[in-house]
Amino acid sequence: MSASRYRRVVLKLSGEAFADAESGFGIDAAVVQRIAEEVAAAQRDLGVEIAVVVGGGNIWRGASGAHRGMDRARADYMGMLATVINALALQDALEKCGQPTRVQTAIAMAQVAEPFIPLRAIRHLEKGRVVVFAAGTGNPYFTTDTTAALRAAEIGAEAVLKGTHSGIDGVYSADPRLDPSAVKLTEVTHFEVLNRRLAVMDSTAITFCMDNLLPIIVFDVTAVGNIGRALVGEPIGTVVHTT
Repeated sequence: MSASRYRRVVLKLSGEAFADAESGFGIDAAVVQRIAEEVAAAQRDLGVEIAVVVGGGNIWRGASGAHRGMDRARADYMGMLATVINALALQDALEKCGQPTRVQTAIAMAQVAEPFIPLRAIRHLEKGRVVVFAAGTGNPYFTTDTTAALRAAEIGAEAVLKGTHSGIDGVYSADPRLDPSAVKLTEVTHFEVLNRRLAVMDSTAITFCMDNLLPIIVFDVTAVGNIGRALVGEPIGTVVHTT
């Protein structure tokens, strides 16, 4: 496999990608280990610096709690803690592959992770470590999609890799699970995503990427080998770009 097209990237993983296939909840250790092996191989073989942002939807989703009558901010903080659990699981799997990894959180919890410090994160990446960003932005009302966009800008990443699940392998003109006439788009602009309300990331994240000229590569992370394929530029998903 050839070298990565990008020197440094942020890989966005949803919590659901870690979930048990039957229940849709919890952490499937085999799935996490497979993702960790791909990340470690990409860092080792492709010469790319990789940071990861993990969601927490396999454990708790703040919006769901709010819909049940919980205080939205409190429910979101619970979701942030769920992302820390996933980040620690991924760190453990990566280090089992021999890949040095650091977890940085937006909420201070010194016993389990470092605080998020952009320059420290960059230094870890330069030393060949994978950095996993957890606890979202540290603020309620923001998704982990927005976290991925923000962290990418803060550490000088060249792209955001958005790993999807549930068999969706890119951006479609409509939900292919509901509309059989939906067409897969190989390239689309940030503005078109916003204007057509295409399902990629939340609108705050898309707008942030557009304003900061950050491309987004949307691909199916559940397919074995796709992380490496996305990094070398194989046409396996959709590229969201500014122009």
